[in-house]
Amino acid sequence: MQAEQLKPLTSLRFFAAAWVVLFAFWPRLDAGFMPTIVAKGYLGVEVFFILSGFILSYVYLPSAEAGRFRYGGFLWARLARIYPLHLVCLAAIGLLGTAAVLAGRVIDPNILNMPSLVPNLLLMHAWGLAPVSGWNHPSWSISAEWFAYLSFPAFAWATLKLRGRPETALALALVLVFALNALFLKLAGFPLTRATIAWGALRIAPCFAYGCALYLVWRSGAVQGRMAALAGALIFGAALLFGAQADLPDPVLVALAGGLILFLASLPGAGSKAMSHPILVYLGEISYSIYMVHALWDLVFANGAAAALHLDPRRLPLGLWLVLVAGVVPLAAASYHLIERPARERLRKRLPFAPKRGLGITPV
Repeated sequence: MQAEQLKPLTSLRFFAAAWVVLFAFWPRLDAGFMPTIVAKGYLGVEVFFILSGFILSYVYLPSAEAGRFRYGGFLWARLARIYPLHLVCLAAIGLLGTAAVLAGRVIDPNILNMPSLVPNLLLMHAWGLAPVSGWNHPSWSISAEWFAYLSFPAFAWATLKLRGRPETALALALVLVFALNALFLKLAGFPLTRATIAWGALRIAPCFAYGCALYLVWRSGAVQGRMAALAGALIFGAALLFGAQADLPDPVLVALAGGLILFLASLPGAGSKAMSHPILVYLGEISYSIYMVHALWDLVFANGAAAALHLDPRRLPLGLWLVLVAGVVPLAAASYHLIERPARERLRKRLPFAPKRGLGITPV
């Protein structure tokens, strides 16, 4: 199967990003309540982490099996994917924060926390090395991704050891998801799925391993037939939505998200074009930009509109709030075409080991 045939997973990236954005933007709405499914929006990051393990396994494990995997080339390709937009967002936050201070406005001192700047620049701020959550906060997950990229040879080795036993790999990955979440909650006193700068590097580990195991199951042809793929995607998608609204435990929802990914990945091979509409695929392609710029857009729009209209930025009327939510898409499209994509392509041209074009569907 060509990588371009995994369009349903690219589309899923948009829905994961939208889930995170709704979770982040809802407190701006003058509603007085938050639906449980929205309150679970932080789990959109877990969806990205599982997708990352699946797609990186899809792209790179065959070359590892053939002895053609190049670690340096792999890291450069990943850095080209995530770093340029991260750096631009970091600079934009710095410029806006400095301008606000010079204009006499009071801002959260953590936003421009200088001891956190170097870990942010090194993509190590989710490793417990940043003293506070500052600058472009959503980028903590990119730091966690970078940790997974650096560790990818270990994940690949473990996955290939179990390539003949995909069911065992899946079972072990699920045990890791549930056991690590339970242990962390007991020791830390809060869920691993809510960790960011202090334990983000640990948070990605079980999800990434789960994605690698799901790739083995998918590669084994466990899902056969168009109806089976469609039914599985519908069942797991509905279970994830209703489970989130019912406030099921986070590890259960993570497991359901993995099932959805497995069946969505099986749709094209079964002859289905579900979740492959060009608009959805495009939105999935700009999902990294959506995720990275949403906090910046929130800061600019909410505070600007509140100042212009003499409103409380924490209680925007519905019309303005909808503009806030919808406005992140065109901004993300602009950042994708002006920054993310051209910078990635320029950097990858310098890399002799870059994967073929069309494989660049790595999630955030």
